[in-house]
Amino acid sequence: MASTGPAYLYLHPLGQALAGAIALYALWLGGARFLSLHLGRRVTFPRQRHLRLGLVALVGWLLGMIGGAVAAWLVWGAVGLTGDHATVAGLMVPILGFGLASGVIMVRRPAPRRVLPLLHGLNNLVAICLAGYQAYSGWRVLTDFVWL
Repeated sequence: MASTGPAYLYLHPLGQALAGAIALYALWLGGARFLSLHLGRRVTFPRQRHLRLGLVALVGWLLGMIGGAVAAWLVWGAVGLTGDHATVAGLMVPILGFGLASGVIMVRRPAPRRVLPLLHGLNNLVAICLAGYQAYSGWRVLTDFVWL
């Protein structure tokens, strides 16, 4: 019978998947801002919902990375043994940091802007793409290291 590993190993992928789903919705909401700022379309931008969900997603991903590292340490006694999965997580940290920082700047210092919202959106789109790769490589970690 295949090993399933400790139950806490599953908290990391479930939490990250939830953060990813929230991030996709926040990106969808942010698309309205892009349409109005850059394509001249008259649309409603649900700013407060976008802010709350974007914050939950980005912080959730960062906390999930910590949780994944802790789980790896508890199970294998080391962090970084998961190859690309660990490497891409490390690459995501500054991207998530910029997403948070640029969002905070736009909230705390409201002003008419075009460039920072565009950079913020592109940055977070890259984060979502990397998270998609993380889902793929995380599945490989489960099949190669946990389920054996």
